[in-house]
Amino acid sequence: MPEAHRPPLWRTVLTPRWIGLLVLALAIAAVMSVMGVWQLGVYRSKTADATAQRAEAAPVALQSLFSIDEGLPSKAVSRRVTVDGTWGPAADQVFIADRSQDSRVGFWVVSPVKLSSTDAVMVVRGWVPSVTDAAARAPSGPVQLTGTVIASEAEDSSDDAAKGRVLSSLRIPTIVHLVDYRVYDAFVVQQSVSGVVPSPAPTAVQPPPPPTDHAGLRNIAYAFQWWIFAAFTLWMWAKMVLDANRAVDEPDPDEDRPEERVEPSGTVSA
Repeated sequence: MPEAHRPPLWRTVLTPRWIGLLVLALAIAAVMSVMGVWQLGVYRSKTADATAQRAEAAPVALQSLFSIDEGLPSKAVSRRVTVDGTWGPAADQVFIADRSQDSRVGFWVVSPVKLSSTDAVMVVRGWVPSVTDAAARAPSGPVQLTGTVIASEAEDSSDDAAKGRVLSSLRIPTIVHLVDYRVYDAFVVQQSVSGVVPSPAPTAVQPPPPPTDHAGLRNIAYAFQWWIFAAFTLWMWAKMVLDANRAVDEPDPDEDRPEERVEPSGTVSA
């Protein structure tokens, strides 16, 4: 049927049938959208609750939480731990640049604590305004401290290792190349310390939020799935309306076909 003779689309849309189907499609899409928001809320609450539970648990010895031969397990992130050892060599202390504290930009001081002659853990002791600040001086001697386990940051800082002890991000893969002993695949943000406490000391810092819990990404996938279903429902309604509009008053091809006349054969039987 030519476009000029096709009825306007709005006339098809405003028929009771398609208005009713639109209301139904909108209701279904709304329910699906709510389900998607609910799944996103489940992910957020699950991640927040798990982090809060780990942070509230009583501190345990770092070595009992996971081995130095293991990668950092998700169950250990944000856990409070105790570390009992000896401050490592001053030459192995590093600084993490561009760290804010009370609207000031400075450095995190990260020092090793030797747990044995071959093993150590890197401890974020606090914040200093500059690497030459008196509080940045590396401590020595035995130490017992309590802190929070955090993971390496995502930003690569491997190129910084050749430039000195000031790094752009907090990463174990970079630090392992700066020391000659094994280190845990995690950092401990110091909260309290006993033993040899340097004075002045770096300003205490709060542990950064944990990285995304990949196990909870399933809920995010479900959320997007519901939203896609909602969009598909509305798209199907629109497609059906367009098809119905095209089909209105389409001529029957058989009606325009001219009738065939039956001619006599001209054969006369004897």
